Amino acid sequence: DGEVHINEVKNGNTEMFWNPTSEVRRQRLKRHIVLFEEQTDFESERLWQHVTSAINKGDQHKATQEKFVLEEEQRNAARERRESGMEWKPLLFWHDARTKEWRYKYEDLRPWDPLNDIAQFEKDGILQTMERHLSTRMSNHKATCINNQITRHKRSAKDCRRRKTSDQPSNHSQNTESSCSTPESVQELSDDDGEYLGFESLCAHCGKEINHLKEIHSAVLSLQKAQQDIHR
Repeated sequence: DGEVHINEVKNGNTEMFWNPTSEVRRQRLKRHIVLFEEQTDFESERLWQHVTSAINKGDQHKATQEKFVLEEEQRNAARERRESGMEWKPLLFWHDARTKEWRYKYEDLRPWDPLNDIAQFEKDGILQTMERHLSTRMSNHKATCINNQITRHKRSAKDCRRRKTSDQPSNHSQNTESSCSTPESVQELSDDDGEYLGFESLCAHCGKEINHLKEIHSAVLSLQKAQQDIHR
């Protein structure tokens, strides 16, 4: 969120490359850090605190001393583990033998989805993404409940289409087409009932997500209206 310049080495000219507006500066990502007193002994800010303090004071000699003490302690600890046969298991990283680099265990390399992703946060060293879609917030148990019911509804819709494309339409074909094109109206979703978009009642465990269903409920009503308009 600061100015960026391009410096031409040959002629010494300087060109403004980026100068963010005050609006851009206001939209910068907030920096969240773990409070110092809540950090463990091996977290960087606490681990390197004496080195950092010396650097901030401009005491290069003290900073070098503190760095040597810290690294010597780490070497001694590694030697003791090696002699005792104790294996070091990093909590948040794993070693990639192919690239010979350490990789973060919980890295998420997928593109950010502004329609679904709300915020990214860290908890106990693990980066997590808060998502808008219900399926990402539900446990496998809840998802299974809904998927089973969706499958039954898809099967019903497929039977509907099979009747519509029949070579021998009956006198009731108009009624059949109407019932297939426009689903039954969805009952209102309240905090107390267990209805999920017209499906049968979910298990008690799924009821905790009822508030998240309202947004989907509203979207389905909109789709139903669109289907009715298309049919008309």
